[in-house]
Amino acid sequence: MALTVAAATPARAELVHYAIVGDAIPASLTGAAGDPARGRAIVADHNGGLCLLCHSGPFAEDKFQGNIAPDLAGAGSRWNEGQLRLRIVDSSKLNPNTIMPPFYRVDGLNRVPPAYRDKPVLTAVEVEDVIAYLMTLK
Repeated sequence: MALTVAAATPARAELVHYAIVGDAIPASLTGAAGDPARGRAIVADHNGGLCLLCHSGPFAEDKFQGNIAPDLAGAGSRWNEGQLRLRIVDSSKLNPNTIMPPFYRVDGLNRVPPAYRDKPVLTAVEVEDVIAYLMTLK
């Protein structure tokens, strides 16, 4: 069963439509593969992607990594691209009680500062970059 999510509206031109199939979003949000080097930078960015607030991973240079979410080492072996895409876009589609924030959703969020309303945490290109990087972690 495929669930199509209508994410694009005039106020949110940066969002694109995507389809959830089972436990994944099989198609790239951009129609192209991401850049793993840019993805690594996003994951390691404590002011942008914020992944290391909760996750740890193969970042020897970073002493401040989280321990409340799965280690990112081996992510590319545990999940395929589509499964990673859904977890990054909106993990609540898999687990409504997740503490992982949606990185590519703007609706139904609480306590969002005005400057960030109607803007996803990551762009479609950045989501694909993060996926490309995580797929290198085998």
